[in-house]
Formats: sequence, structure tokens, C-alpha cells
Amino acid sequence: MTDSKTRSRQCVKPLIITGFGLNCEAETAAAFRLCGCQPTLIHLNDLIAQPELLEHHHILVFIGGFSFGDHLGAGTVFASRIRHHLIEKLRSFVDDGKLILGICNGFQTITRLGLVPAVDGAYFQVDAALTHNDSNCFRDDWVLLKANPNSPCVFTRGIECIPLPIRHGEGKFTVRDQTTLEKLRAAHQDALYYADPVTHEPTMEFPYNPNGSVEAIAGVCDPTGRIFGLMPHPEAYLSPYNHCNWRNQFINGVLPEKGLGVIIFENAVEFAAGHLL
Repeated sequence: MTDSKTRSRQCVKPLIITGFGLNCEAETAAAFRLCGCQPTLIHLNDLIAQPELLEHHHILVFIGGFSFGDHLGAGTVFASRIRHHLIEKLRSFVDDGKLILGICNGFQTITRLGLVPAVDGAYFQVDAALTHNDSNCFRDDWVLLKANPNSPCVFTRGIECIPLPIRHGEGKFTVRDQTTLEKLRAAHQDALYYADPVTHEPTMEFPYNPNGSVEAIAGVCDPTGRIFGLMPHPEAYLSPYNHCNWRNQFINGVLPEKGLGVIIFENAVEFAAGHLL
């Protein structure tokens, strides 16, 4: 017999937007299924045709990929489509305190929409961007990430450090000005950092910081912690055998029981089950 916690998880409804070059829907859907709920996958055009679907979901996910071929800048065209067709429904979704997750291209999209960092609660005001890596090269690697223990971010709760894969050419997080950065950091919206694998402290050193992001920021949230964007891919680490070094982990007896990327999705589902049902 399922307990009440399991039943609550089953009632959580994630909505995953697909289409136009996005390509991580299968892994992202699998992540939510591992958490005990059934996600809905919907093409952006279908969501534009049926915007009321947003009202019936608790978590909105902008996935990774190369929407519109990254033309005009990664996430730019996808964000423009949403801004022109779904902005009021999206505003209501935010006002209702629901969760939004943006991964890689999804992070670029929600940043261009002004959903993060939204310092001082200024949603839909664009104060940051993900721009070209300092290396001017596409980077495909694994990185170590350190979570900000003081962040309000729902998605990173209970995480100290976590390894995740990255694959991007435009992942350098930048902000409009120093004031924006200071406000973001004062509110602990800098939820996730690229970390040195030895010291576990935030680093600007390549390749541990793969793109040169300001203050080594790998992920940011809004002031409430309910909207979160990150460049690394948690959905690509759902099994311990996804890790690039799983063989050595196995030999040394430190192979985790599950892929650590699942934790980010579990946090979202647990929060939604406890606060949004």
C-alpha cells in the first residue's frame, strides 16, 4: 500500500516544453518519473494553442538543447515566442508561487525572459545573460558544483557538492552591472557555483569553471527560490553509471546508489507536494 507521501508525489504535475531543437525531454521526463510523478510533454506550439494547460501544472520545465539553432543568441528566439504568446499565463504561474526550472538552454531562455535573477522581485526585467564561453569553444565535460547553503533555492536543498555534466558554448553568466550582482549575492540567489575539485570552493580557474561565469556562478534562483536556472545537466546524471568515472567509484566502493542529479528533481517534487497541492 502506498503511503501518503507517495500519493502526494503522484499528484504533482510537471510540464516539460519541447520542440524547435530542444533535445533533453526524454531524460527530464525520466527524472520526474523516478521521483514518482508523471510529467506532461508538450510542444511549444501546442502550449501556445492551449495556454490554459499552465493552470493545471505545478512545475514548468525549460529543458536543454539548441532551440532555434541558438540563432540570435541561445534562448533568444524561444524566449521571444513565449513573451509574445504566453506572457500573461506565465506571469500568473509565477504569481501563484509555482516552480520553474531552466536547464542549459532553458536557463538561457528564462534569463532572457527575466524570470531570473529578478532581483528585488523585478520579474520579466532582463538583468543578466548567458554569453559565449571565455574559451570561445563549445565545452563538453563534467564539473563539480558547490551549493550556496544560505540560498533560498528550493532545488538545491540538502546539497553540499554535486558533480554534473556540462555541454554548452554560451554558458558564461553575466549581469547588467555591479549593483545587480551585489543585490543577487546579498539575497543568496547565487545558488550554485563551479568548484575546485580539491578545495570544493568556488573557482574561476578553467576547466573547473568551464566558461568564465562571474563569481563562478553556475546557477541562480529568483528571490523566492522557486525559479531556478543552471547550466549543468542534472537530468543527465540519473544513474550512477552515467558518471564519467563510475568504474573507479565502483572499485573504490564510493559509487552512489543513484545518480546524484535526481536530487534536484526530488527537491522540486517534494516542495510541490508539500506546498502546491
